[in-house]
Amino acid sequence: MSSPYFNLKVIEITRETADAATIHFEHPDKQTINYKPGQFLTLILSIEGKEVRRSYSLSSTTQEAPRLSVTVKRVEGGLVSNYLLNTLEVGQEVKVMEPLGNFCLTCAPQNQRNVLLFGAGSGITPLMSILKAVLTEEPNSKVTLLYGNRDEDSVIFKDKLQELEQQYADRLHVEYIYSQPKHDCDHRGRMNQSMIIKILERLQLAKISNAVYFMCGPEGMMEEVRHALDVLHVPADCIFRESFVSNKLQDKQEEAQHGAVVSSDEDEEITTQTVTVIYEGSEYSFVVEPDQTILEAALDQNIDLPYSCQAGLCTACRGKCLSGKVHLDEREGLSDAEMEEGYVLNCVSHPLSANVMIEIG
Repeated sequence: MSSPYFNLKVIEITRETADAATIHFEHPDKQTINYKPGQFLTLILSIEGKEVRRSYSLSSTTQEAPRLSVTVKRVEGGLVSNYLLNTLEVGQEVKVMEPLGNFCLTCAPQNQRNVLLFGAGSGITPLMSILKAVLTEEPNSKVTLLYGNRDEDSVIFKDKLQELEQQYADRLHVEYIYSQPKHDCDHRGRMNQSMIIKILERLQLAKISNAVYFMCGPEGMMEEVRHALDVLHVPADCIFRESFVSNKLQDKQEEAQHGAVVSSDEDEEITTQTVTVIYEGSEYSFVVEPDQTILEAALDQNIDLPYSCQAGLCTACRGKCLSGKVHLDEREGLSDAEMEEGYVLNCVSHPLSANVMIEIG
């Protein structure tokens, strides 16, 4: 079994805005790393003597191989974003996990569809990967992007989007929405249900059957998009959304500090159990206390299991429960089909029986 980790070299850093940059990586051996448009890369960094992991959506496509790129926006007081934007240099090597994520699009040359994208701020990052992939890999498909920002200077990928609009004039259309514009603009304010419906109606995209919809950005924006699509009777299985991991992780940490336990069944009692995990051909058995997740207990025993967000969203820690019963605090990262197949997310899982065995990979 191949390792899920790579060491990549920083080959270029592109400043996108005053507080955002794209970091371009390559494998030292020019090896191509496969991924789907919309997936993310987990960076594993040593900062102030501690290992930290952060997931960033890939803004590149496999057409740009062997280069792959992530775009980082500065978070005020953010340990990792400030390190990446202030300290990281061309030539450095960074350890990463293989690309992961379910918020992705599979392209095929024979497809003929409308791909509608809704993003705000740094939520554009995975949408940019999807947008470029559709334009280059599906010559009969069209892309429409509704993109919200504070003002004209905060638009990530502004030059690249304008370049692509010129190159694919009949297949790409971008509508910019500014909450605090510096100049006259078509759409002033935050992206909301009414605005979205009006834009789609004007573009004759309000009632189409061959469409898929992807949204990424703040929760409030995505709720407005969802309300608009509900009004337009868009089937739920055509709509895909990506939540920012950092917000959910912060919520989870705050809950832990207050001793809160999230459970789908209040009658399920979490007790101390021994769990067995099979990973990369080895078998590990360890005790999981009631206040620990399976991942936390493994890491305490220096068992190097894969993980990234620790919030039940990214699926980096996904495994299949072969026996026993497991409780999940959070299941947003898993589909109903995966749940039925017995898949669990170790970062939010607790054993409920004595014979829990989980296989990863």
